[in-house]
Amino acid sequence: MRLRTRAGLGAVTTGMATVLLAATATAAPAPGAAGAGDPYYPFAGNGGYDVAHYDVRLTYQPATDQLSGTTTILATTTQELSSFDLDFGLAVREIRVNNVNATFRTVREGELEVTPAKPLAGNQPVTVVVTYADTPSTVTIDGHTAWKKTPDGALAVDEPQNAQWWYPSSDHPTDKASYDISVEVPDDVAALSNGTLVRKTKNRAGWTRWNWRSTQPQNTYATTLEVGKFEVNEATTPSGQPFVTAYDPTTGDSLGAARASVERTPEIIEFLASQFGEYPFEAQGGVVSTGLSFALEAQTRPVYSDKFFVSGTNTSVVAHENAHQWFGDSVSLGRWSDIWLNEGFASYAEYLWSEHQGEGTAAELAQYVYDSYPADDAFWQVLPGDPGAANQFDDAVYDRGALAVQALRTEVGDEAFFTILRTWVAEHRGDDARISDFVALAEQVSGKPLQQLFQTWLFTAGKPSTGPNGTTALRAAAQPKSYPAIQRTHQQLAAGESR
Repeated sequence: MRLRTRAGLGAVTTGMATVLLAATATAAPAPGAAGAGDPYYPFAGNGGYDVAHYDVRLTYQPATDQLSGTTTILATTTQELSSFDLDFGLAVREIRVNNVNATFRTVREGELEVTPAKPLAGNQPVTVVVTYADTPSTVTIDGHTAWKKTPDGALAVDEPQNAQWWYPSSDHPTDKASYDISVEVPDDVAALSNGTLVRKTKNRAGWTRWNWRSTQPQNTYATTLEVGKFEVNEATTPSGQPFVTAYDPTTGDSLGAARASVERTPEIIEFLASQFGEYPFEAQGGVVSTGLSFALEAQTRPVYSDKFFVSGTNTSVVAHENAHQWFGDSVSLGRWSDIWLNEGFASYAEYLWSEHQGEGTAAELAQYVYDSYPADDAFWQVLPGDPGAANQFDDAVYDRGALAVQALRTEVGDEAFFTILRTWVAEHRGDDARISDFVALAEQVSGKPLQQLFQTWLFTAGKPSTGPNGTTALRAAAQPKSYPAIQRTHQQLAAGESR
């Protein structure tokens, strides 16, 4: 750079000062948003930072339901932060930000505001360490608890939230991270979580520490913890992946049926991969418990209520929850109103599995469901494309959602249909997306206008006059054909919801 005269330098200096002052004025540190902007759950997730990794290190005593430990959060700021929020409901002892004590306060149930000793610069790594201890089963947020105390342990299994009862987080599916989950429990119980069991260690008499690692992006509600006197089996799948299953021995007469269903997980995943593309994760498995009434798509290791197996084997629910590994876990919803992207496709996977097993084709099962609900049934008033928070897990989201998938298949044909599914999971792997993104992709791949089809099946109240296979509804006097796979699934859903 050429030298300037003193007067010129003075002018330049003045100009630079003006620019710097303006920049400082417009980029002053500000609080991070208290939520991720989800209309259903305004305070779910947090703004101002993106989490890359959670290290959750806990000790849990089932006898007293005492949980204590630390969670270390590795994140990157997305703005200059004077403070930021964490979604968490337990009693906190200390929070350090970049190794310096921070102040914190509860601003509402399940929401902590953290103020670092000095503001955080934008686009910089930040380390947050939260130390805490509490009795999770006594903590309620918005009138309920997602922590399920059992006679010999506890379950941190629920949707749309469960993290707030055992580790602080940015609790929304759009903020994914990798995980290390380390839980010390008494020797006579197991501590199960997601991913790969890295090791078990004993550091003191009577206690064992279970260390789990999830290397692929994982959303918070798909992160789970199950503590209890489970029978734990460790094996390797034919593809070489770790395969860990666990069964509550108090399942009783249904234990054999549960094992006969869940132990087929690698076979079911192999089939689903032939439909959707490569399995997106590093491990497989499942947990069966008497401590809950639904099933949940915990990443790599779904959790099932024993109630799903009271009438015998039920591989439909195993197909459903493992389909979520693609639709919901690998490709997560962008907003909770997009729940159809999870449940519609997981329910349709049951149809595909039924066809593969020779128990009724996808088209037959879809027609059966369509004909089973009269036009005046309240079922047709729930909109799978935007059901509202109160109806997020309504039957219509699952069943009508699956009918929408069959209607798409009928309209575009098998070649385009399966290309759409495989392209969707490949393009959005490890990320999140919206229903509008799926519609755009379906139109792009098929070359057909599909807005009206999706409007009819996802966003319009009332029974569509044309069924999912392009045929009109059965006459009122007609009786739909009975399909055991569909009946079995719905009988089980009456006792335990498959999420």
